[in-house]
Amino acid sequence: MVYKSIQQFQLRQEFGSEKQALAVLNKARELGFEQIELNGFMLQKMSLGVRGLLRISGMPLGKAGNLNWKELISESGLGVTSIHQYFNGLEKEPEKSIEEARNFGTNNIVLTGLQKFDFSSLDNVLALCESLNKIGERLSKDKINFLYHNHNCEFLKVDNEKTAFDIILEETDKRYVAFEFDSYWPAEAGCDITKLMNQIGERLKLYHINDRGNRPSGRTTSILKSDSIELGYGNMNLEKYIEIALSNNVEAIVLETTKNWINNSGIQSMELSARFMNKYVR
Repeated sequence: MVYKSIQQFQLRQEFGSEKQALAVLNKARELGFEQIELNGFMLQKMSLGVRGLLRISGMPLGKAGNLNWKELISESGLGVTSIHQYFNGLEKEPEKSIEEARNFGTNNIVLTGLQKFDFSSLDNVLALCESLNKIGERLSKDKINFLYHNHNCEFLKVDNEKTAFDIILEETDKRYVAFEFDSYWPAEAGCDITKLMNQIGERLKLYHINDRGNRPSGRTTSILKSDSIELGYGNMNLEKYIEIALSNNVEAIVLETTKNWINNSGIQSMELSARFMNKYVR
């Protein structure tokens, strides 16, 4: 069985109180989602720095860090797909992330991304792979799966033939490092998504789904800006990508649209995308 899941970050504006949060989690259940994917930084009070960076990026947070997520998820009946964690914490204090994963009943920890890292440097990427293998091996001792989540920075070329993502695939140990593949970001980088998903193959444990398109109305200029958009409203071949994900026995397909929502509402965006998920993910 493959689970339909939604990323906690998509619903962040609705987390103003326990009551509001439970209502939106229940709404997700009603729409057909069986699981939610959590972020470690949203399960605790966030620093002003994190809040500031997200606000500058056009993705302000609600009050998620003030809420009792263990109780909320229990009441909603949603399962937990995985927890996204930062690299420094996983490298220096993996026990904290392991304990948090156990507390929420998941055996998947995902590296959420790297800040200020040079993905165009082969030496840097090789050193990263060594660290990823060490983290994955440590987590495996406690029966926790370690997954790498890509953005678009991994598709920088380290030479005239290979990207950083190619190196990560080649140099990480498949026993210890799996993947949560996000097809939006390599599409934004101009990559062949089908080829990438087939390269990942059985190491594809979770699939982050999003669409890419435009939302203007009325007259437009000659060139439109693309952004994330609800499933089926963009131009990505999501049906094909879902087919590949299912053929590799992914545990869950996770919806995440972080902004550019219809009517600026993560809830309405979830409702539209849920129709697509329920049609193609069974």
